[in-house]
Amino acid sequence: MSLYLWLDLLAISIPFLVSFHPRIQLHKKWRYLFPALVISLVPYIIWDIYFTKNAYWGFNEAYLTGMSLWYLPIEEWLFFICIPYACIFTHVSLLEINPKLKLSLPLTKMITGVLIALFLLVFILNYDKAYTAVDMAFGFVILAAVYLSNRELLRSYYITFLFMLIPFFIVNGVLTGTGITDQVVWYNDEQNLGIRMGTIPVEDSVYAFSLILMGLGLFEYFSKKAGSKTS
Repeated sequence: MSLYLWLDLLAISIPFLVSFHPRIQLHKKWRYLFPALVISLVPYIIWDIYFTKNAYWGFNEAYLTGMSLWYLPIEEWLFFICIPYACIFTHVSLLEINPKLKLSLPLTKMITGVLIALFLLVFILNYDKAYTAVDMAFGFVILAAVYLSNRELLRSYYITFLFMLIPFFIVNGVLTGTGITDQVVWYNDEQNLGIRMGTIPVEDSVYAFSLILMGLGLFEYFSKKAGSKTS
């Protein structure tokens, strides 16, 4: 079995099993969660296919099963289900443990304003670097959309995302070469800032931020929409 596949399965294994815990019961919301994951997968898969086809990044076959679809290894497709699932599970579980895990609304507004300005500025200054530009554009659009539609989500997400960064650094660190002889995923540094957090391109943190936020925003939207119909 490939290293990348192992990482996917390990990332989702515990969150999947604990989803049935009586206090969490995330499995009862799978009908809202999985559509959210699939919808959020679509733009990122299109982005991924284009970048892989144009060698802005790529995958080391030594760490893969060899199965692929539309330029992407099957492990990369699974990544967009396993990792967001694990992260949304983390968000839900942390709020179940402590429902008051929220920032004040003024602080949430301030952080959002700073992030949106940062994403826009980095985009303008680096529009010629494909990964940086698209990454910042996605971050800007998704954060702005969630801020306008579900500001309450951001009050908790800014905190829970910090907890998600722990497994993010572990999994993404291995994918980019930490602790192994080569990289599972390689990057063309001419298309990014060339700044690394250990072995991880700094853009990956924004990538994770927007990917998870999109899935979580859709998950909450579907859940609330279904709740309003039954009330």
